[in-house]
Amino acid sequence: MPGDMKHVRPYGDTLGDGAVQLSFTLPLPCDDRAQEAARQLVEKMGFTEAQIVHRADLGESFSFFVAYGKTTHTIDAETVVVPKVDSPSYTMAEINALIEREFGRKLSVVGACTGSDAHTVGIDAIMNMKGYNHHYGLERYPRIEAVNLGSQVPNEELIRFAIKADADAVLVSQVVTQKDAHVANLTQFIELANSYGIRERMLLIVGGPRITHKLALELGFDAGFGPGAYAEHVASFIIEQLLKRR
Repeated sequence: MPGDMKHVRPYGDTLGDGAVQLSFTLPLPCDDRAQEAARQLVEKMGFTEAQIVHRADLGESFSFFVAYGKTTHTIDAETVVVPKVDSPSYTMAEINALIEREFGRKLSVVGACTGSDAHTVGIDAIMNMKGYNHHYGLERYPRIEAVNLGSQVPNEELIRFAIKADADAVLVSQVVTQKDAHVANLTQFIELANSYGIRERMLLIVGGPRITHKLALELGFDAGFGPGAYAEHVASFIIEQLLKRR
C-alpha cells in the first residue's frame, strides 16, 4: 500500500479517502424530514460529507437509510492484535490416528444449540456426518463418539447429558445474538458448568457467527470458533488441549 503502511483508513473511490457506507433504521415516517434527520445523525457520528443515498419505508412509521460519509480517523494496523485459537490443524485421518495412538479409546464430544436459539446450522456443520462445505462433521470420525442434541436445549440438560456421557468436550452453538442474548445464555452455561463441577473436567467450546476466541475466553470457555471453522479445527484443538491436560 503506498504511503504510510501502518496508519490506514477506509477507502471508496480513492485510496485513503476515508469513505464509509453505513445503514440504519429510524423510528420516523419515510419522508424528507426523516432523510434530513438521518443525514444530520451521520454528521453527529463524526462523518463529513454526509449523504443519504437510499431510503425505504418499513411501515409503522419506521424508515431505513443507507448513508455515505467520510472519516479522518486512521488505525495503526500493526498494533491490532486478534486472539486466535492456538492449535495446529490436523486432517481427519491425522486426527483419528492421533486419538488411536495417544488415547487408545474414542473421544466423547457432545454438543447442542442451547437456550431459546432454534438454529441448528452451526452445530450441524461441526457435528453432523455430512458436515459442511466438503468438510465432514465429527460424527464421521471413527475415533470420536459425537452426539448432537439439536437446538433449544436447556443449558442444564446439555451439562447433565455431558456428565452422563463422560464427555471430553462440550460444544455450545449460538446463532441468535439480538440484544446480546447469546452472552446472557453463555454466561448462564458457565455458571452451571461451575456449579456442576465440570469446568476442569471437560473442555468447553462455543461457536457461532458472532463468536470470537476473545469473547469465548472472557466468558470462561476454553475456545471460541467463528465463521470459517470446520470440524477438523475443533477436533484438533480438543486433542491438543487433552494432551496438555494429561
